[in-house]
Amino acid sequence: MIVALALGGCATPPLERAGSLRSYDRMSDANGLVTRSQIRVNKKDLLAAKTIRIASTVFPARTGVELTEKERRLVANAVSRELCLRLSERFRIVSSDDDADLTVQATVTHATPTSPTAAGASKALSIAKTVALPGVPVPVPRLPVGLGSLSVEAEARDFAGFQKAAIVWARNANSISNSARVANEGDAYDLAADFGADFAKLVATGESPFGGVPALPPMDTIPVRLGGAPKYVACEAFGRFPGLTGFAGQGLGLPPAWTDSGAKDNPAPASPPGPSSEQVLTQ
Repeated sequence: MIVALALGGCATPPLERAGSLRSYDRMSDANGLVTRSQIRVNKKDLLAAKTIRIASTVFPARTGVELTEKERRLVANAVSRELCLRLSERFRIVSSDDDADLTVQATVTHATPTSPTAAGASKALSIAKTVALPGVPVPVPRLPVGLGSLSVEAEARDFAGFQKAAIVWARNANSISNSARVANEGDAYDLAADFGADFAKLVATGESPFGGVPALPPMDTIPVRLGGAPKYVACEAFGRFPGLTGFAGQGLGLPPAWTDSGAKDNPAPASPPGPSSEQVLTQ
């Protein structure tokens, strides 16, 4: 039954190209178990980079995306904050005013809202199991209906504007690994962290983020996830992780906005990049 429920919630949304990348040439398929993606990477140049600047993630209003401006802003910031934490494991993160070897820019291209009704029903079933079978470690998957999704595209450019890594990414929430949040943006918010982890790994290693044995998070990132100060001051622009309050809220199925204050200074989204010399040459 668990497998059937999981499969019912694992279909991924279609990949969408919104035109925010400077080039889509020579991108190849790189899919994970529950993720569809296309990537392009210049491993040599990525491994030579030492510093990186993270532009605020863009999530513009689009037809068919039923999230409010506040909800979109929260999801976009969750992408930026996760990228900043993950990339700080290998790069020195610099502010928007400083020179950097690489600049990362992500754009959310689509998001399917979570059904608050279905999420609430799933959370009620989980609570009922806890009451009926206290202490029995029996997982209660989410109902495979009303699940949200997230699609993002992003790239890392060098100081001259040439693309060194790019990804077009899409994932749907599933009944096993995504907890139910009673909020339109609930699944998109949680999937933002998954995207951040995948793209950061692509940029940091120059290799596909899918496959292989998952690595444990470095010990020095744990205090940051608990709400502590980030390794680099530049990451403060995206606010701090909700910490224990956030974990508790996630466990209770609360809307992300109840525990996440968002960006510290609400940095303005970067403007969509214009065509570079690389893009002109490839056309």
